[in-house]
Amino acid sequence: MATENDSTVVAEVRENFGKGFARRLRAAGSIPAVIYGHGTDPVHVALPGHQVSLLIRRANAVLELEVAGKQQLALVKDVQKDPVHQIIEHIDLLVVKKGEKIQVDVPVLVVGEPFAGTIANLDNTTVLLEVEATHIPEHVEVDVEGLEDGTHITAADLKLPKGAALVTEPETLIVAISVPAAAAAVEDEVAAEDEAAAPEAAE
Repeated sequence: MATENDSTVVAEVRENFGKGFARRLRAAGSIPAVIYGHGTDPVHVALPGHQVSLLIRRANAVLELEVAGKQQLALVKDVQKDPVHQIIEHIDLLVVKKGEKIQVDVPVLVVGEPFAGTIANLDNTTVLLEVEATHIPEHVEVDVEGLEDGTHITAADLKLPKGAALVTEPETLIVAISVPAAAAAVEDEVAAEDEAAAPEAAE
């Protein structure tokens, strides 16, 4: 579960902005971030780089922040990374309250093995759920064990964690079971050869 963390993240309020200042922050091991939401003015802060990098490895992490001496919960809404070096350049944080319901995209995890010769195609990698801010599931499991070619699993078929409500359209396709194109082509080729051989065998 993505809940409050055992350790508090001390967020240092910053007054300076711009790419140059942000670059200096990152060089010093900090991550520039902005905290917004609940009708408050955005607050620009610097976060401890190593600690936060570990905490945000899971989706929809909720950080317990200390900002100017006050405790605050914030949901990680967006993480901007350098496309080449994968260094975290900036984080957007949304203020949340205990017990508050929020909408988040939760990853879909496929478990099990479908029927022999078929594959499970994940059509949508996430589903939009309404959940309590401090009880965000890490993922939603889809069990495909033994499912046969042609089986479709929609959002309505998902078993949601307790307290979660589906926001994604119920008919949205999540997983489709099918025979791989290459295998299907081989089967067609074999069938065609059998058909061609049948008249010869009859002669």
